Amino acid sequence: MPVSKRMSTIPPSPIRKLVPFSDAAKKRGIKVYHINIGQPDVPTPPEAFEAMRRFDEKVLSYAPSNGIPQLRHAMAGYFKGIGYDIAEKNIMVTNGGSEAIYFAFMISLDTGDEVLIPEPYYANYNGFAKMAGVKIKPLTTKVENGFHLPSEEEIKRSMTDKTRAILICSPNNPTGTVHTREDMEKVFRLADEYDLTVIGDEVYNEFVYDNREYVSVMHFPDQARRVILIDSVSKRYSACGARIGAMITKNTDFIDAAMVLAQARLCPPTIDQVMAVAMYEVKNDYLKEARLEYKKRRDVVFEELGHIEGVTFHKPAGAFYTVVKLPVEDAEDFARWLLESFSYKNETVMVSPASGFYGTPGKGTDEIRIAYVLKEEDMKRSIQLLGLALEKYRNR
Repeated sequence: MPVSKRMSTIPPSPIRKLVPFSDAAKKRGIKVYHINIGQPDVPTPPEAFEAMRRFDEKVLSYAPSNGIPQLRHAMAGYFKGIGYDIAEKNIMVTNGGSEAIYFAFMISLDTGDEVLIPEPYYANYNGFAKMAGVKIKPLTTKVENGFHLPSEEEIKRSMTDKTRAILICSPNNPTGTVHTREDMEKVFRLADEYDLTVIGDEVYNEFVYDNREYVSVMHFPDQARRVILIDSVSKRYSACGARIGAMITKNTDFIDAAMVLAQARLCPPTIDQVMAVAMYEVKNDYLKEARLEYKKRRDVVFEELGHIEGVTFHKPAGAFYTVVKLPVEDAEDFARWLLESFSYKNETVMVSPASGFYGTPGKGTDEIRIAYVLKEEDMKRSIQLLGLALEKYRNR
């Protein structure tokens, strides 16, 4: 039987498409440094595992569709601690941040509507948009100005009568950009003028460096009716396998609509929610130490990038990613060559071609995303290998 035509419109993950080449390199005995994917090696809070071990219910039953009360209470407490006025009733617990984004698209956009997203953007937005029947209109940003938003005039030129929402990811995946107050004020002026929903993907909110001001979509209380906040435990607590996220909004119509979707998929996993309660209640020391660790990794990456001729980069203020422009024509070919044909002292490195993070055809073909999720010495070695490989690749 043929696969549905619908599936032909949903792109595969550009982050994982080179995995077979990585697996083949490992079978040949090559050590592969994985800086292609946002899988941190910082330990998950031990309190989460303790909470799982203490779970002693006799039946692993369904949870409420909007999440167990203890978790929504813990989430509200966490956000209160960072100055956000969020109540438990504003929170819809989801199967990861991914489902939260899908819910946000489904409840704020009709089939055929458009959502503006600065590119490069998290590649899986494409799949969520296709599943929701909506279209992404990319707003191109550039490494040369740190991937900050284009002017209001440029944004308006990208809008049509189908534009209904704008999604801002800050700190950004894949660029690491922390959008400024000026950026965010620009977003809300446009939202006010055109009556847009503002979706804030802020799953990296704890990873902001260099005393940079962090401006959330929740810092505009007079715009609360149009705001949806996306949250997740995956990166903040190094718990990618615990598929717990949240869609948060003060718009009661949005919450009511999301409940219909939540009931259709029954509930988020009960055990993961029990673990997540402990994560949201973890002491601030955990997050401070994680933030410091990622900053150290970022700094060593950019020290080593500075030694590589021909690369263009910006030092990101947040998350644990950066997009780097390489002196090559086809970064995907280079990334594949790294795994198929290059090794130095039996080691190589795996990166993500950045073209998959763009919605505009032809953009990002000479760029890669680097995830600085490995310990300092491994990040240093990874970028050194990248430099050696670039020299060899260009001199073939």
